[in-house]
Amino acid sequence: MVDKNLNPEKLTGPQKAAIFLLAMGEEFTTSFFKKLDEKSIQKVGKYMSDITYVSSDMVNIVTNEFLKDFNSDVNLAVSGKEFLQQVVSKTLDKETARKVFNVIGNDSAGAPFADLAYLPADKLFNMIKGEHPQTIALILSYLPHEKSAEILNLLPEGSKADIALRIVTIGQVQDELITEIDEALKNDISRIGTATRKFDGVEILASILNEVGGDAEEGILSHIEKEDSDLADRIRQKMFVFEDLLQVEDRGFREILQNVDNQGLAKALKTASEELKQKIFNNLSERAADMLKEDMEIMGPVRLKEVEEAQQNILRITKKLEAEGKIALAGSEDVFV
Repeated sequence: MVDKNLNPEKLTGPQKAAIFLLAMGEEFTTSFFKKLDEKSIQKVGKYMSDITYVSSDMVNIVTNEFLKDFNSDVNLAVSGKEFLQQVVSKTLDKETARKVFNVIGNDSAGAPFADLAYLPADKLFNMIKGEHPQTIALILSYLPHEKSAEILNLLPEGSKADIALRIVTIGQVQDELITEIDEALKNDISRIGTATRKFDGVEILASILNEVGGDAEEGILSHIEKEDSDLADRIRQKMFVFEDLLQVEDRGFREILQNVDNQGLAKALKTASEELKQKIFNNLSERAADMLKEDMEIMGPVRLKEVEEAQQNILRITKKLEAEGKIALAGSEDVFV
């Protein structure tokens, strides 16, 4: 049991770890324990089982300490900024979370709209939905593409294509205006200005549409095509869709498959072409290919949304491997000799 008046400075490392893991939740703790040896699990687990009460102040102090360590040489079992944003926003109140991210000093600190990145998509949508479409387009241009895709999906059908088109055509925006809107958003978006920072709107929208997927993606592209067919073609050229995996050379393809679980792959192949299915079978061992085929045969009906999510997950893995230089995608500017 942790006493209400216990001085956090007197807590041992395992005690702090126990409080931190309880604050992070069951899923994170399970993942964390997989990286520990049995003795360490026993030590931390003992303190966890003894805890019956921890004050909110204690949770904030301990969590802040771990997050500060995350920026130093301590190796914590976290999976990057996006995970950090999610768990901290769930654990701490809004103001404390904002201060924590400022302390961490990650790459996005000081960037426009950085304070919005950790907010859940639904809360952020409610915060900006009443703003001018040009302002919404500007905000989505700066947010992580996954978050922008979630918000774009929440917009009314009549607004999605309009805002998507504005993202492409943003061009240049004065830094002073960006700062003004950013400051206004920090105060619940009191007002907006009128529209120099350069944007590649085509690339930004293509990345967002890769995450949106499905009918929303096609609806937006169809609308843009009616307005400007050349622009729609440029966007499509920048996009990377599931069938584009056919263009990945076999060595890179095998690297992708090593990072994808069988169940997710079987689900993703529900709507795939026979050509893509065959490419996957050809790049697996005979035994692995047979197991995958069996999984596909016994898998019952799956919602289209789940299939698209499985495909998007594989595409995210593919883009990550490309960014790490482990594979090359068709159309990349790399030159091999």
